[in-house]
Amino acid sequence: MNQATSSPTLYLAFELGKKQWRLAFTVGLGQPPRERTIAAGNLTALQREIALAKKRFGLPEDARVLSCYEAGRDGFWLHRYLAAHGVENYVVDSASIEVNRRARRAKTDHLDVGKLVTMLIRFDAGDQRVWSVVHVPDPQVEDRRHLHRQLATLKADCTRHRNRIQGLLAGQGVRLPVKADFLEQLARVRLWDGSPLPEGLRTRLEQEYAALQFTEEQIRTLEAQRRQIIRTSDDPLIQQVRRLMALRAIGENIAWVLVMELFGWREFRNRRQVGGLSGLVPVPHQSGEEEREQGISKASQALIRAIAVELAWCWLRYQPESALSQWYWQRFGNGSKRQRKIGIVALARKLLIALWRYLKFGEVPAGARMKA
Repeated sequence: MNQATSSPTLYLAFELGKKQWRLAFTVGLGQPPRERTIAAGNLTALQREIALAKKRFGLPEDARVLSCYEAGRDGFWLHRYLAAHGVENYVVDSASIEVNRRARRAKTDHLDVGKLVTMLIRFDAGDQRVWSVVHVPDPQVEDRRHLHRQLATLKADCTRHRNRIQGLLAGQGVRLPVKADFLEQLARVRLWDGSPLPEGLRTRLEQEYAALQFTEEQIRTLEAQRRQIIRTSDDPLIQQVRRLMALRAIGENIAWVLVMELFGWREFRNRRQVGGLSGLVPVPHQSGEEEREQGISKASQALIRAIAVELAWCWLRYQPESALSQWYWQRFGNGSKRQRKIGIVALARKLLIALWRYLKFGEVPAGARMKA
């Protein structure tokens, strides 16, 4: 029997904003929601509103409370707080919520929170397809993500600084590589008429180069910290990183990201779940006689997809005798450039599934070679 039918339940939906939280309480589909607004992050007001809602709907103080909110800026701290105070909570993937397909539809916080609480009742009654629930990681696992995400941010900053320097120089007709002796070369640069660089431009270039050097130093520090963790830590997640690194074609960055973002804390039951969460599965469109492919779903983070595709190219280079590499060359090797790109996405999906089986069941990908 569903728990919702065996005991009285107070349903609560959150619409989380930067300044205010909108709350919707109800006890069933036939009951209009009781809506309240509190200051964002005011947990005392939240507990007071839950108690008042129980009193309003005639529920006992120990009545079951079931809540939900959309995953977003507030992360998972509210979920952990609610769980610690006896509230069952779901963090919902906002992209999975069904919407009206009209070209123009009304959207307000009032409508959103009302719809959320209605869908929460349906989900609790057994309608599992009403939305997708986000798996909340442990705080320690979540904290592990910061290192590689900070590295990705810093590397993007490096690219931005380099492009800005090159763009500023190109505006004066100057081509100068950004190397270790950049400042010395900059002092000798002359414009088309033999004059030196304007003072303001030169000062800005020096500042950009200093920012670039500082960012590169941060990258080196973080990479050294990651290498030290991989060498010395006994954490089960780090052991998975080392297992992946034992395979040729997989370096520390790819292994680290795959474990921390994908394999380390998620419980996959089958290969379809691995492919679906990677966002690399095809999305067909069929209606009557019309049938076409819409590309891949892109349901995952862009970082996971980028790492998977990078791994696929590395796999072709360093594991040419493996069964997956042979499959790729037989199927896409003689195709056009576009077909090879489509094939590399398919190979990336197959590789993630093979690595999941390798970590979970110890099955080394067929034909793959280990590092010496």
